[in-house]
Amino acid sequence: MERSRRKEIEHHLTEEEIDELLREAEDDHHVRRLGFLKNLYHGDSIPEAADREGRSAATGGRWADAWNEDGLEGLMPSFGGGRPPKLDEDEQDELVEMLRDGQPWKSQEIHHLLQEEFGVSYSPNYLGTFLRNLGLSYAKPRPKRPHRPENPDEILEERVDDALDEGEQPHNKHDGEDDEGWTVDDDICTDGGTVLGFFDASKPQPYDNSRRVWYVDDPHIERELVKTHDSAVGFYALNGESLVEFTEDEKKERICGVLEQIREQNPGKRILLVLDKHGAHCKYTRKRAHELGIDLIFIPSGSPHLNPIEQVWDYLKWTMAPIVVEDETEFKTLVQETFEKITHRISFAKGWCEKFLDFQKLS
Repeated sequence: MERSRRKEIEHHLTEEEIDELLREAEDDHHVRRLGFLKNLYHGDSIPEAADREGRSAATGGRWADAWNEDGLEGLMPSFGGGRPPKLDEDEQDELVEMLRDGQPWKSQEIHHLLQEEFGVSYSPNYLGTFLRNLGLSYAKPRPKRPHRPENPDEILEERVDDALDEGEQPHNKHDGEDDEGWTVDDDICTDGGTVLGFFDASKPQPYDNSRRVWYVDDPHIERELVKTHDSAVGFYALNGESLVEFTEDEKKERICGVLEQIREQNPGKRILLVLDKHGAHCKYTRKRAHELGIDLIFIPSGSPHLNPIEQVWDYLKWTMAPIVVEDETEFKTLVQETFEKITHRISFAKGWCEKFLDFQKLS
């Protein structure tokens, strides 16, 4: 399977011809490249073949492309005519290792590094081309999530299946916890079906200007910026009533207060709530959720992409960005109205349902 993904290497010469060239070669550059080529003929991958010759995988990739396209003439260095390169091969490899150790880099930082370490300077218009030829990528960095497991999708799928298969033990109760208090409130009825929804807190602000709008004159807004310190705690229901409430903090008592409102708006049914492992979702919260007939499904650590309400928040902020509000009260009302409107759409969770949900079990 691994070999099928390797770049195909053209056989412009026989191995015997390569051996003959190696015996005649006197220049280290030629010896190194011919040795690289022979390593490829013997089955090495490009990174392996380059490493045997003391070169980086990026350099090996350039050599392989040159060989495939132009054969021996393309592979061999030509320093006889034209302007010589500002950095020779060894210096280019040294630069790549420096960049690897300190990545990521801004263009200005690389420009400074080239001047300080090698005494050379490239035009800003050419620097990008030079770096791409070295095998570098120019893209927005994506933060790594060290606590995310290797298989978050599989873990969540197992947790959803476990929640759908109702057992005798309280779903929210962890192994080893005492049995006292794990009872559903007497006035709670959960035999009328199941409501599935997604739960999360966010902090939208009324001064987001990330969305572009059209202006005749200078683009500006003449208003006094307002701000809210409260959290918006939302419930995005697929087959029930959604809601969003503002709380002064996200402590367990506030979170439980929102759970109670979710229960009030979705009476008579069991509620499955998909959420992340927020600090407030402790035993106190899990037990109160159980008393309300709400079973919690925690997504794996570091995997917010598995909670569709994240898309709801993004769309809400984008929708509200150009809207001018006078004060915090008006903003909160606008958030609630917008949230109610957009959560009528289940498209935010379509992919999630196709991947994780067994509709037969849900019904």
